[in-house]
Amino acid sequence: VQLQASGGGLVQPGGSLRLSCQASGIIFNINAMTWYRQAPGKQRELVAAITSGGSTNYADSVKGRFTISRDNAKNTVYLQMYSLKPEDTAVYYCNADITSVRARQHYWGQGTQVTVSS
Repeated sequence: VQLQASGGGLVQPGGSLRLSCQASGIIFNINAMTWYRQAPGKQRELVAAITSGGSTNYADSVKGRFTISRDNAKNTVYLQMYSLKPEDTAVYYCNADITSVRARQHYWGQGTQVTVSS
């Protein structure tokens, strides 16, 4: 099983970006899917999470600006980011709780850089 994240880039303050993360491999079930981020010199923090049933949870710092969603048919989770701020600059990682032919475990994507700067 692999997770492939994409969609990062350079954006001006107030701009928007959409991140995607697709799981591939022999997958029986995907439970929660989560986005984390890590800024330079800081610990990795949870940004947003979504359960298999569609329930969502957000960090206070992104509530009202970010939206997490998923397409179960495509094994993909999205993070739509609006009104981006310089403090959103970080490497964004996806994580998924996946049951595969081997076992149930958490997998990480490779990270995608988001830079918010004028």
